[in-house]
Amino acid sequence: MAQKRPFATNEQIEALARVYPTPFYLYDEAGIRRTAEALTSAFSWAPSFREYFAVKATPNPAIISILAEYGCGVDCSSACELLMAEALGISGEQIMFCSNDTPAGEFAHAGRLGATIILDDETHIDALLAEQGALPERVGLRFNPGGDFDFANGIFGRPEEAKFGLTEDQLLEAATRLRELGVEQIGLHALLASNTLTNEYYPALARRLFRLAVRLQAECGIRIAFVDLSGGVGIDYRPEDEPNDIAAIGAGVRRAYEEVLVPAGLDDVAIFTELGRFMTGPHALLITRVIHTKETYRNYLGVDACASNLMRPMLYGAYHHITVLGREDEPACVRYDVTGMLCENSDKLAVDRLLPRAQVGDLLAIHDVGAHGHSMGYTYNGRLRSAEVLLDADGSHRLIRRAETPLDYFATLDVLPIGSDLAALVRRSEGEPKGKPARP
Repeated sequence: MAQKRPFATNEQIEALARVYPTPFYLYDEAGIRRTAEALTSAFSWAPSFREYFAVKATPNPAIISILAEYGCGVDCSSACELLMAEALGISGEQIMFCSNDTPAGEFAHAGRLGATIILDDETHIDALLAEQGALPERVGLRFNPGGDFDFANGIFGRPEEAKFGLTEDQLLEAATRLRELGVEQIGLHALLASNTLTNEYYPALARRLFRLAVRLQAECGIRIAFVDLSGGVGIDYRPEDEPNDIAAIGAGVRRAYEEVLVPAGLDDVAIFTELGRFMTGPHALLITRVIHTKETYRNYLGVDACASNLMRPMLYGAYHHITVLGREDEPACVRYDVTGMLCENSDKLAVDRLLPRAQVGDLLAIHDVGAHGHSMGYTYNGRLRSAEVLLDADGSHRLIRRAETPLDYFATLDVLPIGSDLAALVRRSEGEPKGKPARP
């Protein structure tokens, strides 16, 4: 069976597990930097190219700050993500605000920061106008062509069934109205598929948006300032997958640009991307420890991580490769369901997965969790979200998000039973000897 190897050595991971209790996320700074360099190089031909890192994928200031060194902005979709950008000193055209069913106050927040705002519906024009009193000189519109799209998959689905964006006719009407209201520049945005494993998705999407840009400028008389290809470029979760070649993708978009936009006199249109998964997805591991084994009708490997730490397998049936550390060269001879401790039968990080025979105490490295991993965590059953650790390029490490504690879980409660001392209860529970029941 094909294998993946962790970016850190077994010795490094074992040492980290002595410092940071499992489960924890481990990010690879060197890998993130390599990907940022590759993307920047692939689109170096494009006028005013900028990657707007999708904050939703990995909302950690340490990661965002690394990408900012390569000129990356941020793609925000909520008030909290805007606050994170603001706290990092990111503002103006470094922020792309792309949301749907957007609360009016968030438009105001984005406008205050000078963000480029992508509108998901024509009615949002009035909402934006009501919040800001006037429209900015540059506004984006999100396009949904409907129907099928060759690269659609189970994560995103058919464009026609997606809640995002405007039809082509609606988009033309919205652009005309924006021009009449004084908007000088329009941008186009679309996301039609997620986690594509082909070098053809971005070029095909670009060609479609470029043709729409030509029509929009000709019929509406408004300048096209940018085309935002959004996300959708995927990663090779399975060992047998062929990874995307970002250089080939960039070259494909360039061909479409030169064949469609340049002859129409639109050779100054900026190209933007909003990649999250591609930028950070391959560059993190979830480190978890086997705490239980069970054999009934199936073989179960119980670990101290669960869907609270990594929801994608439960939500999408997503595959994440698993390495049993120290047993990489042993035969994968046992089919396991790798399970967490939630009261849900779907709380499985892997199903029917061939792995080497594992034992209680073994460390597992779950691969490719650097995007939509920790950020999708939740606290069902009172299970708490884990720490995030960054393995620096020089081999050192630092904690970039501590693990949650019971005090975090109870922090939003306004009322507790009279006389309860929550902090004391937590201290007592954490101090109880293992294997002994708590005293009343």
